[in-house]
Amino acid sequence: MGIAMNVAWTRAAEGLQRRAFTVEDVRRMIDAGVIAEDERIELIEGELVMMAAKSYAHEFVRQALAELLSDARPKGFRVVSEPTLQFADNTILEPDIAVFPRESFTKSKTGFVHLSEGSVLLVVEIAVTSRRSDKTRKAALYARHNVRELWVVDANERIAWVHTGPTADGWSSIVEIGPNDALTTPAAPGLTIKLGELE
Repeated sequence: MGIAMNVAWTRAAEGLQRRAFTVEDVRRMIDAGVIAEDERIELIEGELVMMAAKSYAHEFVRQALAELLSDARPKGFRVVSEPTLQFADNTILEPDIAVFPRESFTKSKTGFVHLSEGSVLLVVEIAVTSRRSDKTRKAALYARHNVRELWVVDANERIAWVHTGPTADGWSSIVEIGPNDALTTPAAPGLTIKLGELE
């Protein structure tokens, strides 16, 4: 049985046609078995993006940060690794770590996790090969959807770019934090992290 999808076409810069998908299209593809439930994809403004396998450095940094943030989180907040979050009808992202209030965790009409606008306190994207995309396209998306703070962390160099002050046009502040500099966040008051000392 075929999947009925009402999709628009977009034209890529190189002249190739691309199909613009919606979250509902993705849900139908999962339900029909075209996309596996555990397959790692993101839907970025209508474009399906396959996510690369994770390296040791990526997983080491993700697990260490998730543990530290979870231990320091205020009561009533969740620290979740690799959640699938629906931000819009054409956008599903899977950040490496997200911090948000428990009560903002709701189900969208398509069956994905939806967090109310402005409720995401912190998103962490850990980069090995994806640093450019994480710092540009995905950072802009998080700002437009009013994520309060974004860390883009280079897992190899142990450098973080801390984005604060989300606006429709990007971030009002982006600060580079080196391996031996203190990394802090209002999402976990009292926590100080030095990326170079993670173990």
